[in-house]
Amino acid sequence: MNDRDLLRYSRQIMLEAIDIEGQERLLAGHALVVGAGGLGSPVALYLAAAGVGRLTLADADEVELSNLQRQIAHGEADLGRNKAESAREAAQALNPGCRIETCTTHLEGESMATAVAAADVVLDCTDRFSSRYAINAACHAAGVPLVSGAAIRFSGQLAVFDPRDPDCPCYACLYPPDGQGDAALSCAESGVVAPLVGLIGSFQALEAIKLLSGAGTPHRGLSTFDGLSGEWRRFGVPRDPACVTCGNPVTVS
Repeated sequence: MNDRDLLRYSRQIMLEAIDIEGQERLLAGHALVVGAGGLGSPVALYLAAAGVGRLTLADADEVELSNLQRQIAHGEADLGRNKAESAREAAQALNPGCRIETCTTHLEGESMATAVAAADVVLDCTDRFSSRYAINAACHAAGVPLVSGAAIRFSGQLAVFDPRDPDCPCYACLYPPDGQGDAALSCAESGVVAPLVGLIGSFQALEAIKLLSGAGTPHRGLSTFDGLSGEWRRFGVPRDPACVTCGNPVTVS
């Protein structure tokens, strides 16, 4: 780090759990953010600001007027633009030293596997079960930790799935595929309060920073947040030996 970097990240370097070594690990880290909407916006902005050296933002959607109520990486001038490109511009403005790449097509199959395998941590900021299962499977296959967030109405969820830990479950352990597809999850039909996605996305960014820097202990189990009462609840989630994704142990070299 040069003198400018030392000043920029000084408030994090002051933290014993991060220090210079942790900040250097952040600068050398690569985070893949899948989804640049409500959750992905604060994730991208905070990871760039915190000094994660390389970000890949993936989103095939375009910015719409109804997004602006909660997707803070975008403004009215971005209407009609690809969300990954719009979020890249916003994050780059916060930290020009961050290397930010975009994927403006839907990640699936080989493209998903390649993108996940190249990252040190993956953040699932999507709102579809089909995407979440695909991201989870790719993370398990590549041995890359996954930080998952969800938000709808006044309810939020946060979980970290780390296939490097033989006792850690995966997303499919928590939500076994049941053939419902994406019918049960739709902000367009159910709505979502604006700050909720910022809260959950910020926690996702925090967990990614911990994983990349080595600070603290990664989140365990599932945490749910009720925005109407302001209460968090924590649930232990065991690994499912019959899970279709992680039922067989994965070996990470």
